[in-house]
Amino acid sequence: MIQLIHTKSAFKAITDQLRHDGKTIGFVPTMGALHEGHCSLVLRAVKENDVCIVSVFCNPTQFNNAEDFEKYPRNIERDAELLEKEGAKFVFNPTAEEMYTAEEMKTTFQFDFGGLDQVMEGKYRPGHFNGVVQVVSKLFDLAQPTRAYLGEKDFQQLAIIRRMVRLMNYNIEIIGCPIVREASGLAMSSRNERLSEQEKQTAVNISHILFESRQLTAMQSVSHVQHWVVEQINRIPGLTVEYYQIVDQDTLLPTDTWNNAIGCVTVYCGPVRLIDNIKYD
Repeated sequence: MIQLIHTKSAFKAITDQLRHDGKTIGFVPTMGALHEGHCSLVLRAVKENDVCIVSVFCNPTQFNNAEDFEKYPRNIERDAELLEKEGAKFVFNPTAEEMYTAEEMKTTFQFDFGGLDQVMEGKYRPGHFNGVVQVVSKLFDLAQPTRAYLGEKDFQQLAIIRRMVRLMNYNIEIIGCPIVREASGLAMSSRNERLSEQEKQTAVNISHILFESRQLTAMQSVSHVQHWVVEQINRIPGLTVEYYQIVDQDTLLPTDTWNNAIGCVTVYCGPVRLIDNIKYD
């Protein structure tokens, strides 16, 4: 039976014992409202390690919109049931008060992002990645896993956590896992729960247009395709592009070549903010 843990001390005691026993630990950090995308991470962690541990913590310090934080779906009972079916052994589900001191909650976490926080998500959500690094570093300190599994849908976040692991000298292998999509092509996201059925049908156009843009790369420049994607998505009633940038997969800087390129998009479908990406190499 899966074990729910709510305190840092209990969590650390369990992970310390697992490492003492020579067990490899696969760790999946999540914010809850789990779906098949999360399940794909858990299944891989179960397969590649002796023990899979999942954190379920909706982290307040990475939200720059208080309303967005309040509306983020939460259902720990459902999440724990799903994780048990997938083979996870432990779920760490702390409160904000357990994770942070009052001082930490009101102080921006400082980190050398090397410019990775100045583009795309970082530009439109100031302070977001400070909160991401803050919470993931805390979780890594407690879990000290062998491997950590993160989805490529949050591609910029993945790049930043890879940098964090290098700079903070964590002995953790970061495993990036492919985007999992609904049958329609819509990238799976906890935010999809906030979409009406009509909005879901509208949102499908995002991935369809990204897939179609791959057909243009043989004849068109990066800048042409970038403009084309924005135009095509914005033509769909109910969709508004916040940004679409084609960047180098390693540096996240704008690129003018298709080699190692990835297109990252954020689109509002009604009030719900959705992200997706497509690799062009």
